[in-house]
Amino acid sequence: MEMPWSNTDLMVGFDEEFDAIVDFARASRVDGGFGYLDADGVVDPTRPIELWITCRMTHVFAMAALKGDDSAREFVEHGVASLLGPLHDDEHGGWYSAITPDTHEVALDKKEAYAHAFVVLAATSALAAGIPQANELLDEALRVEERYWWEPEFGRVCESWDLAFTRKEDYRGINANMHTTECFLSAWDATGDRKWLDRARGIIRFVYDQASQHEWRIPEHFSANWRIIPDYNRDEPAHPFRPFGVTPGHGLEWARLFVQAHAALAQEGEPGDDIAWMTEGAVRLFERAVADGWDVDGAPGFVYTTDFEGTPVVRERMHWVMCEAISAAVAIAPFLSEHPAGKSHAGNDKGGARSENDLRGEGDLRDESAPTITTRSLQELYAQWVAYVDEYLREAPGRWYHELTPDNAPGTRTWPGKPDAYHVAQMLIFARLPLTPTFASAIKDGLLAPLDR
Repeated sequence: MEMPWSNTDLMVGFDEEFDAIVDFARASRVDGGFGYLDADGVVDPTRPIELWITCRMTHVFAMAALKGDDSAREFVEHGVASLLGPLHDDEHGGWYSAITPDTHEVALDKKEAYAHAFVVLAATSALAAGIPQANELLDEALRVEERYWWEPEFGRVCESWDLAFTRKEDYRGINANMHTTECFLSAWDATGDRKWLDRARGIIRFVYDQASQHEWRIPEHFSANWRIIPDYNRDEPAHPFRPFGVTPGHGLEWARLFVQAHAALAQEGEPGDDIAWMTEGAVRLFERAVADGWDVDGAPGFVYTTDFEGTPVVRERMHWVMCEAISAAVAIAPFLSEHPAGKSHAGNDKGGARSENDLRGEGDLRDESAPTITTRSLQELYAQWVAYVDEYLREAPGRWYHELTPDNAPGTRTWPGKPDAYHVAQMLIFARLPLTPTFASAIKDGLLAPLDR
């Protein structure tokens, strides 16, 4: 049975869409970084230059450069220069969360683990692309991670500091730790320092344990000593980074990260029995997110949030959730087949196109208590999701609505404009890569599966 992502026509379309999203993102370049694109693809002058956007754009342009787009290289260089320049705090260390577009003055009076994780990601991708000073940027970013963000007593990162790194916020969040996990996996690939892979594994184990105690719904909000705050942001349920309740999209994103970390550990010779929980957890997170979030309120699409019983709270649909759903489907597919755990989803341990035979069979995980998702049902979901993207999310090539209303009209409650290319770009090439190493490192190593155009 052929899975949709083994279809050459579909993958060629994804490749063309990747080029289109990169072209659209070029308009975000401003002096000092990359700006916030409005609905028309023009930088919004009323918004600051934000660290997380600058880093994500740098990462996307690095992937484009590695794929052979020579014109993208100068955008990566611009990102690195901005991160070593106006966005960097030369007095206290680390990076400003946001600066003003005209004078580059500080525009937000705190520093954030979430955004700092993306500095590491941008630096590793720029390094893979061979950008001068990327080593300097990565060394500084990892030094700051070690000194200010990592809390060894918990094995996770804190959330935010004041500008001078003298006072921490009394809050800990899963979102910041999710992207820290992603950046640690990329740091492992870039440096070969096993510490980063082990730390990613530790964060993932915490998420697995929390989710397994809550019917595979992930608690998002915690106190400084990591006690769950179940009512956090109840009065602001549609917050872009800290929404109330459970975020099915994060369940999907964590599922992908679980499998990527599993592949990295398996490649390092970790015994299968010691890491099987990671793929089991990935499948269960995926199934719970789909059951709670997909097509649950009378219209297609993933709801943004639910409560801890799975009842939708914020019913808007976010583009990033659909991107992560598609990527997670690709990630878990090998673990629904007869293939041994740890096999790369691109068809072999180091890459290459997934063949039709790689995903034959309709068996479930071989365990009576296993989730009910099967290869066939996964195929059907994937086909529905690609069709949903084409019908509702893609306004035009490279132009994606970031948010839709509950009835799938363009919306702006949480995400006005089109500021982010990262989720789309990664999704569009994920099926052509092995599960390890991470995106930029895999492309650099020649592991992007070729297309027969």
